[in-house]
Amino acid sequence: MAPPLPGPLAHLEPLLGHYGYWAVGAVVFVEDFGVPAPGETMLIAAGVYAGAGRLNIVAVAVIAFVAAVLGDNVGYLIGRSGGRALVHRWGRYVFLTPKRFHTAEEFFTRHGGKIVTVARFVEGLRQANGIVAGTTGMPWRRFLTFNALGAALWAGLWATLAYLAGSHIDEIYDEITRYQLYALLALALLATTFLARHVLRRRRHRQV
Repeated sequence: MAPPLPGPLAHLEPLLGHYGYWAVGAVVFVEDFGVPAPGETMLIAAGVYAGAGRLNIVAVAVIAFVAAVLGDNVGYLIGRSGGRALVHRWGRYVFLTPKRFHTAEEFFTRHGGKIVTVARFVEGLRQANGIVAGTTGMPWRRFLTFNALGAALWAGLWATLAYLAGSHIDEIYDEITRYQLYALLALALLATTFLARHVLRRRRHRQV
């Protein structure tokens, strides 16, 4: 039995344990049309699971790719049919505020199709990608091409890196356990240094 998932991935373990590939597809899918779900974190967790022998990495990558493309296309349809009025009215419920939406639109207007590919790797843009492409009137075939490319690169990269980590999860845990005391001491020293600098600056300002 492999060790449990580490750190921020641990809360996804029940989902992966019970639903496996369905969890990967569902979470990635809903994230990609604006729902605040941890799609990228789920992909990484599933890749670690696969590396530990509990899932098939090819299936994880393919499911994440398909879910990402489908989710972004749902977002595209929302943006295309509802337009800015729909986003401005309901976007705040999925953390797509007018300010974030305006920033994303400026990115799309400035960079065109290639931003659809790059947006896959940018938090915030990843969730608004399809919606903004739809509201700005980007042709669907052009969007689909760049979106599929970005989804393939994104799923392939994170699945591969997570799989490699999962393949050596026992060694990673051993190293973490071995050096965690030194890491905690280093963090404590760093925190103390910042606090001391802050106190000294305040004293200097008072003296001036």
